[in-house]
Amino acid sequence: MPVAFAVRAVLFDMDGTLIDSTPAVDRSWAAWERLWGVRLGVRASALGMPARDIVAARVPPADAEAAFRDIERLEVEDVAGITVLPGARELLAAIPAGRWAIATSCSAPLAAARLAAAGIDAPAVITASDTARGKPHPDPYLAAAARLGVPPEACLVVEDAVAGVAAGRAAGCATLGVLGSVAAHELGADVVARDLTAVRVETAGDQLRVLVDECADEADRKMSRT
Repeated sequence: MPVAFAVRAVLFDMDGTLIDSTPAVDRSWAAWERLWGVRLGVRASALGMPARDIVAARVPPADAEAAFRDIERLEVEDVAGITVLPGARELLAAIPAGRWAIATSCSAPLAAARLAAAGIDAPAVITASDTARGKPHPDPYLAAAARLGVPPEACLVVEDAVAGVAAGRAAGCATLGVLGSVAAHELGADVVARDLTAVRVETAGDQLRVLVDECADEADRKMSRT
């Protein structure tokens, strides 16, 4: 039996949710680590946080801006192999125009580069360049809801990262997790789906009924992509 959400808009994370940029992300950050002599200690693609925040936690304050510019340049230049994740294109096509948005931890130039590489034309995109605080703070999803003119409590956030789910919950949105960056039990989402092929949308006036085939058993709750 599918789980149903009754909402007015859907707010998507980008990397790991709509597109697979994992190889490009990890290549870029590996190059950045070598350039700056810094170890992240975890796969960058699993963090789900703005690059500026990741950098600021790992280099001296005086170097933070230069280090951020380096990782932004490396990531914008490397969009090879970026693909749309299963079910994403079909799901986006099923949602009426103006009823979905993207809230990403990427900067504006990087989001534009990756969306172009994936061939996704989003009606509204909130990036790390648009808010003072990124995920796990609620600001990106509050801004995305405001851009669509929908109260956050009438929105569903779709995320693959712990920080992103936390941001959605803090914004007052319902949350749907998809597997990819971490195991399902770590996400903290209201419902977890294996991927977006398990999600469909029905429309009725200004309401969206989002139907989700939830992960059925513990085997399904393991990460589907590594």
